[in-house]
Amino acid sequence: MAAARAIFNGMQRRAFSASARNLTKVTVLGAAGGIGQPLSLLLKLNGKITELALYDIRGGPGVAADLSHINTRSKVTGYEPTPAGLASALEGAEIVLIPAGVPRKPGMTRDDLFNTNASIVRDLAKACAESAPKAKLLIISNPVNSTVPICAEVLKAHGVYDPKRLFGVTTLDVVRANRFVSEIQNTDPKFEHITVVGGHSGVTIVPLFSQSRYPALSSNEALINRVQFGGDEVVKAKDGAGSATLSMALAASRMASALLRAATAKDKEKVIEPSFVDSPLYKDRGIDFFASKVQLGPDGVKEILPVGPIDANEEKLLEAALVDLKKNIEKGVAFVAENPPQ
Repeated sequence: MAAARAIFNGMQRRAFSASARNLTKVTVLGAAGGIGQPLSLLLKLNGKITELALYDIRGGPGVAADLSHINTRSKVTGYEPTPAGLASALEGAEIVLIPAGVPRKPGMTRDDLFNTNASIVRDLAKACAESAPKAKLLIISNPVNSTVPICAEVLKAHGVYDPKRLFGVTTLDVVRANRFVSEIQNTDPKFEHITVVGGHSGVTIVPLFSQSRYPALSSNEALINRVQFGGDEVVKAKDGAGSATLSMALAASRMASALLRAATAKDKEKVIEPSFVDSPLYKDRGIDFFASKVQLGPDGVKEILPVGPIDANEEKLLEAALVDLKKNIEKGVAFVAENPPQ
């Protein structure tokens, strides 16, 4: 009996030691905001996360205290809004999600948010470069078409830029497209897989219905417009009280979950999610970032998948998207050149 007990205790110690080696820390910057709170809740429910670090300019410790009562195994810590608190929140993080910034109001476009959110994202990117240079960064703060290039420029300036580890979260565009199609076709949205490419703002969002089970939808202008400007629908409905926070939180959580799955995926298992990344697809046209399907791996981006065949309607949409996208990217790059982080 004593021998059996010793063997059992040894197994327990080895299991605990293995668990300790597989700790996964995820950090949310802007955790007390409209996106940050529901996003943090969804991440608390993710069994692959063992440590959840929450930071905001106010309210982070309070959100953490609330979430810490939920009966899942992850430890939740809220950090004070100080440089030291930010550094501690980031240290050792495997994934950092950045929803920090101001929300849209009625009549505002994502680009209207640029001046405020650009500075916020620039400074948080600097903190990530200094305290979590190996983390995978998921940028949610709008306008994503510009904030992702801002992050890239800051990381480059600090000598830690790895294009495989920087993602603009465009998952919401796919989530919306799947849902809107399911409403039209009276199907379960979980069985819809609409490809959306381009960027994450207005006409830069290009749903490729020709690649779906319903190719005729590529001429449905109302549906295309709803996918491209679905965020406006939410902003208007909230009547000045916010933007798409809950659906965005779900989309960001899905992207983080995909990266966590990819970190331990077996060789034959493919984890594919759409994302706005440093992409070779249109670099010959001066467009360094582009959203398309991305195969994920332990280091982040494993393979960027091609757009594939599209019809004449979608070719026109894509051409219009590329024009705006180039301007958006250049705007982000110019901002850092003119306003370097201090």
